[in-house]
Amino acid sequence: MKKFITVQDVPHPQTLVQEAIQLKANPFAFDTLGKHKTLVMLFFNPSLRTRLSTEKAALNLGMSVMSMNATEGWQLEFEDQIVMNGDKAEHIREAAGVISQYADIIGIRTFPTLSDRERDYADFVINRFVALSTVPVISLESAIRHPLQSLADCMTIEELKARPRPKVVLTWAPHPRALPQAVANSFIEWMKTMDVALTVTHPPGYELHPTFTDGIYVEYDQRKAFEDADFIYCKNWSSYQDYGKILNQDPNWMVTMDKMQRTNQGKFMHCLPVRRNIKVEDAVLDSPASVVLQQANNRTYAAQAVLKRMLEG
Repeated sequence: MKKFITVQDVPHPQTLVQEAIQLKANPFAFDTLGKHKTLVMLFFNPSLRTRLSTEKAALNLGMSVMSMNATEGWQLEFEDQIVMNGDKAEHIREAAGVISQYADIIGIRTFPTLSDRERDYADFVINRFVALSTVPVISLESAIRHPLQSLADCMTIEELKARPRPKVVLTWAPHPRALPQAVANSFIEWMKTMDVALTVTHPPGYELHPTFTDGIYVEYDQRKAFEDADFIYCKNWSSYQDYGKILNQDPNWMVTMDKMQRTNQGKFMHCLPVRRNIKVEDAVLDSPASVVLQQANNRTYAAQAVLKRMLEG
C-alpha cells in the first residue's frame, strides 16, 4: 500500500477491518516488522486520539516515531512558480524530499480552510505530499476525509453488530463552531463498502457533497431516522453548499435518551471530542449504549493495520 488517503486505496476494505480486529487480539504479533523503520508525523492541526493512537500503533510494530507540529515557526509554501518573498521560508518540493529521506512512512494531518471549497475538495495539501514524497503517505485526517477514524468505526460496528445487516444512522448535531465535513464524508465512503443499511439525517441545507452521498438514503426527520437503528453515529459538519457556514444550531437535533429509545437497543458512536449537552446529552454518553471509548481504542489497531500493510509492501 503506497498511500492511505481514501477507501479506494484499499483493495478489500472488509479484509482490512478483519486484519485490524485480529491485531487488536494480538497487538505484538508483528513487533519486529517495523524494526529500523521510522514513521514521521506532521501535524498542521492539533490532535489527541490520532496522534497518540498512531504513535502507539507504530511502536507496537517496532517502528521509531518522530512527530512535528508543522505550523510552529515553520511555514511551508505549497504553490508552484511563486516568488517566495513572504512569510513562507520553505517549499513543499524540498520539504517532502527531505522528509522522505528521514522517514519510511509519512503521516499528514491537515484541516480544510472552510473558505475555499475548490482547494479543500482537491485535498490540496495532502495530495501535494503524496505527489512529492518518495515513501508511502498515510492520512491522519485531511481536508475532506478521515480514513483512520472510519476504519476504526467499521471495526466497532463489526465487533458489536447483533444482526447481519445492521441499520446505521449518521446524524448531524449542533455545534457552536463551523466544523469540517471530513468525518461525515469518510464515514459514508467506508459504510458503502460494508454490509450495512445506512441512513443520513440532517437539517435542510446540510447536504454533503453528492460524490459521497450518491445512493445513500437521506431522512430530514431525525426521530424517524432513529427508528429501529442499531448504531447512531453523531457528528456535526458545516454546510457544503453554503460552504463552511453554520446554518442551524437547533438544540432539538441533540441526541437524547428519548431519541435513543426509538432505536433497536442502538449503540451511540462519536469520533470525539464531543461537546456534552450540545451534541449529545450526558445520559446517553454515560449509558451502556455509548461505545465512544471502544471506538477510540480501536483507533490504535486501525492505524496498526494500515502501517503493517505499508511496511509489508
